[in-house]
Amino acid sequence: MQAQTVELMTYHSGTAAATLIEPVVQWGTDDALATAAQAGDEAAFAEIFTRYKKMVAAIGGRFFHRREQIEEIIQTTFYQVYLALGQYQGGHERSFAAWIKRIAVNTCLDELRRAQRRNENLVSELSAEEEAYLLERVQAEWGKPNIEGRTISRDLANKLLARLAPEDRLALTLLYEAEWSVAEISQLLGWSIPKVKGRAHRARQTLQRVLKRF
Repeated sequence: MQAQTVELMTYHSGTAAATLIEPVVQWGTDDALATAAQAGDEAAFAEIFTRYKKMVAAIGGRFFHRREQIEEIIQTTFYQVYLALGQYQGGHERSFAAWIKRIAVNTCLDELRRAQRRNENLVSELSAEEEAYLLERVQAEWGKPNIEGRTISRDLANKLLARLAPEDRLALTLLYEAEWSVAEISQLLGWSIPKVKGRAHRARQTLQRVLKRF
């Protein structure tokens, strides 16, 4: 979309004079913004980044808690958005936001896979004090729907969740911490509803087995 030059009419001594002010860009809908970005409009892509940076950061923050990790998720996500703009079809309300959300979640999944290959944040790294604290919290709170994400400190939870398969951790975190519905996760990731439920159930079972050693 081209920038629209707005004329401001001023009146002085009964004479109308047209004064040009700075061009104002009115992007309108997300689809219009996406179309402009597809055509190579750099300002349009900058606006996409501005509109959706917080959303992508929030998604990244569900899985990673160091600032540099979240920044990496943001940068990688928008790089993928830029590369894939030509594939975006649009057509209904909020579809662009959902499209970016899907890219962000898949970016997180890719990073979880890389982290697992690097064996980062394993439960074996827990100190004796952390193990004692974890045992106390689990004994008191296990069985509540959102135990994995909210009643254990984030650092300890990350070390626990790192033992899960990346896909299982993704399903569990989105379902219980982000509180997305099974249907939303299914639609977003292209997974069947039984797969989403199965991944989350398997993740809980894995955590229970891991915790037995405490």
